[in-house]
Amino acid sequence: MTENATDRGWFAGLEPGSVDEAREAIDSGGAEAPADWPELAVDAGFAESESEYYDLLHEATITATRATVVDREQADDKQLLHAVRAMDDADRTANELAERLSEWAGTLFDDVGTGVGAARELVDRDPTTPLEARVISLAERVDDLATEADELRAFIQREAPEVAPNLSEMAGPVLAARLIALAGGLETLAKKPSGTVQVLGAEDALFAHLAGRASSPKHGIIYTHEYVNGTRPEDRGSAARAFAGKLSIGARIDHYSGEPRPEIHEELADRMSTIRARAADDEEASQ
Repeated sequence: MTENATDRGWFAGLEPGSVDEAREAIDSGGAEAPADWPELAVDAGFAESESEYYDLLHEATITATRATVVDREQADDKQLLHAVRAMDDADRTANELAERLSEWAGTLFDDVGTGVGAARELVDRDPTTPLEARVISLAERVDDLATEADELRAFIQREAPEVAPNLSEMAGPVLAARLIALAGGLETLAKKPSGTVQVLGAEDALFAHLAGRASSPKHGIIYTHEYVNGTRPEDRGSAARAFAGKLSIGARIDHYSGEPRPEIHEELADRMSTIRARAADDEEASQ
């Protein structure tokens, strides 16, 4: 409601059928104290009865909620979430079909390789029979899916630094997008503690640990980053904790301000150098 309507209710000055205007009034309005809004609405001529007031309020709030959901789903971090999931789906499907294609093509052609690369080589063949035409057509589908995955990856590499500059600088654009996708959005990721960020992507192992069937996982998808997998095994727990801690801070900065913070990247690099220096110190001590 507008400032001069706070004492008269969100419906002040609105026609009963103007749902969009009612949604905007509810979105932006507020009141300093509660009041008998149904009675005021009837007195103002907005509704003929208390029940009609609640019907109109219900319609306006549902419309407002629906608009909020649409706006949220169209947010940049949500688009990044869909892009990385689509990339993974296209990549996985291309590789699965490439395996099937290799088996099938091997019955028709000599020296058939494996993987997407072999499928792309088959695309250049000229079929001599209807059967060969079907195999080459499947190779074209594999090529299309692999190309789509490559283009989605390029899109993510361009867009992730715009959506989450600090997270992308630390993790790389693709891993940053995966963390956002696993969390369900940048805001959700920003609200997670670093310990949760550390094991994102390792949910199965975590549930097995909670059920007493396995040890606690030290890391999830962040293992794919060189900071973790490039550190010797005995130091990976420390590396994963340090990395996840800075990723958590980076996600919060990206969500709440969106401004790059070079100092946190320098701090992370220094911390990783310290952890990796242990290997050299241990080797020197053993000599």
